[in-house]
Amino acid sequence: MFTATRPHLTRAHPSLPHDLFEAIDALKRELNAVILAHYYQDPDIQDVADYLGDSLGLSQQAASTNADVIVFAGVHFMAETAKILNPDKLVLLPDLNAGCSLADSCPPDAFAQFKANYPDHLVISYINCSAEIKAMSDIICTSSNAVQIVNQLPKDQPIIFAPDRNLGRYVMEQTGRNLVLWQGSCIVHETFSEKRIVQLKIENLDAEVIAHPECEPAVLRHASYIGSTTALLKYARSSSSQAFIVATEPGIIHQMQKQTPEKRFIPAPATNNCNCNECPFMRLNTLEKLYLAMKNRQPEITLPDEIRIAALRPIQQMLEMSA
Repeated sequence: MFTATRPHLTRAHPSLPHDLFEAIDALKRELNAVILAHYYQDPDIQDVADYLGDSLGLSQQAASTNADVIVFAGVHFMAETAKILNPDKLVLLPDLNAGCSLADSCPPDAFAQFKANYPDHLVISYINCSAEIKAMSDIICTSSNAVQIVNQLPKDQPIIFAPDRNLGRYVMEQTGRNLVLWQGSCIVHETFSEKRIVQLKIENLDAEVIAHPECEPAVLRHASYIGSTTALLKYARSSSSQAFIVATEPGIIHQMQKQTPEKRFIPAPATNNCNCNECPFMRLNTLEKLYLAMKNRQPEITLPDEIRIAALRPIQQMLEMSA
């Protein structure tokens, strides 16, 4: 059985303790802090987290925590969501530059003009968006619950879906609904190479392709299972297959391997030989930065009250519809 270990990691920098895992544990007790981490984070951060999950699970955990301090090991929109749900708590993000290409693809001013063209449409925004976009939305969704949420709405209700066009297309296919799509995308999920995935399938005839719905349609056509990060993790655990080609950010493979060490997991390749299948923003967070954020109580996430209050309503609507 796989057992996670916590090595005594020696750090050269004089401001860092000898064992970061022990130091972080001590700071958690001192601050009454909780560490929330996404599956796409580095393995060290995943192993030190109190709660590990996808965007829906992390939102639910942020809404229910009794901690005084939330340390969000993820990207900026995730930490913003925690602050929206917890205005009186200290919310820390290890690196403020940990943004999101998908969120950046939907500028608030441009989206406001787009929305104005469809005054009778309800706006469902994927949680991978800024607080400003959430404030302009009626309901927030995640890849875990997008189909479920759309299916709960009247069939004659016109809908704008933002910002991810690939997830929007997938929701349209699953629900039979016609959605007006904002044309945003994720730099990680749009770089997977269909040609190289087909080659991997030929080389690994026993491997299933499993994919996140943010992937391009050409990649999804080869997937035997499509789902959120949590859904992919559960499927890999329950499937009788012994090998998987994983078409999402490869950070998830750490948990897949921990839960089923007897199985093989192959990260889906990008269109060239770069590490483009790794999110450069997620990788900005490190165990060292996480420790320093807790030690220094910064970088802190703050939001204007008018944005936070407006963004809270569609997030609460999502949580109610996902209960």
